[in-house]
Amino acid sequence: MKQFSTAKFEEEIARKFLEENLIRNSAGKTYQSWKALVAAFASKNREKLKSLFQGKVRIKGGKKVEKVDWIIAVMPSTVLKIVAQTIGGKIDVYTNLALLIHSYQYNGPDSQGILSPYINDESAKADIVKLLDIINEILKEEGVKE
Repeated sequence: MKQFSTAKFEEEIARKFLEENLIRNSAGKTYQSWKALVAAFASKNREKLKSLFQGKVRIKGGKKVEKVDWIIAVMPSTVLKIVAQTIGGKIDVYTNLALLIHSYQYNGPDSQGILSPYINDESAKADIVKLLDIINEILKEEGVKE
């Protein structure tokens, strides 16, 4: 499945950014990897999601597609949590961490914890590594090779 390959590719880039100490860049790639992983599982759970995302959406060129298919293809951040809750399991639980990392990507660290849940880059890095390890574990469970 293409989304699993995309998740693996983004995960590898995120780790390379970490090696270079580009923590916010790594956060972005980690989040993209997670979104691709959620999209892959969403594709497997299309029928369950169809009741949540009914109707059609108009895409480029005026073509209409099923909203559920558009959601799976694009996986907007605004629906990531509800999709993850529908899928359940590790996907639901770790989506919370992915969303925190996404917040850090945009806001950076915040010593007062107002704009970001991470008070410094090192605390964000610890969660990024944790999520990357989970992504790798899930990919292995799905048969995606290193």
